[in-house]
Amino acid sequence: MRTYKDQVAVITGAASGLGFAIASKLSLEGVKLALLDFNGEKLHQMALQMVTETKTFILDITDETQVQQTIGEIADHFGKVDILVNSAGITGQTNIKSHLTDSEDVRNVFEVNYFGSYYTSKHVLPYMVRENYGRILHIASIAGKEGNAGMIAYSSSKAAVIGMTKVQGKEFAETGITINALAPAVIFTSMVEALPEEQVKYMTDKIPAKRCGTLEEVANLVVFIVSHQNSFCTAFTFDLSGGRATY
Repeated sequence: MRTYKDQVAVITGAASGLGFAIASKLSLEGVKLALLDFNGEKLHQMALQMVTETKTFILDITDETQVQQTIGEIADHFGKVDILVNSAGITGQTNIKSHLTDSEDVRNVFEVNYFGSYYTSKHVLPYMVRENYGRILHIASIAGKEGNAGMIAYSSSKAAVIGMTKVQGKEFAETGITINALAPAVIFTSMVEALPEEQVKYMTDKIPAKRCGTLEEVANLVVFIVSHQNSFCTAFTFDLSGGRATY
């Protein structure tokens, strides 16, 4: 039986927020880590807090060549990749109506949120196929299911991530590989702190629990989703929304 102590996880956006919280929780479970982020100094500081073998990789997640090379280096070093968690993400412009948005900003958000997850999963999957085992989790958002006014780039990119999850999960459903997404509502992170107050209020007012989620709550659910016990659930988007999700 597979245990976490035998496993290797790749986590994007690992220098802060959701990525760091997830990495910390998996490390405590005994998982070896490959942490990816563009902020090298902060990534190194975060890696020092892990309790299992950890390697850091500084890269631009929107550059497919860099992603492919990095995944190859990780597989060469650890011998395999069991888990991929795509938590790198940006919000782009917020609190702005669609016709006033900057097209380049929308493109940049898609590059990070959608294409970053597409590239990493594309290049991790061959290693998982070789082992006939793997767990991929794309961090989406409740905004991808329901849309947040004033956040067209973020909402649309996360909707694309959910669509990708459904496709990939179905493609590999007959293997030992599961591919799921997680759709949190507002989780209290530095990214949320940087949003305009009215944008955060708009989002939290929609949550029946009337609060932000916590990083610990995210990490606890992720640990189950990417575990070997979670073997029959794939192509699914898990809810972590304090009651906001309507489907």
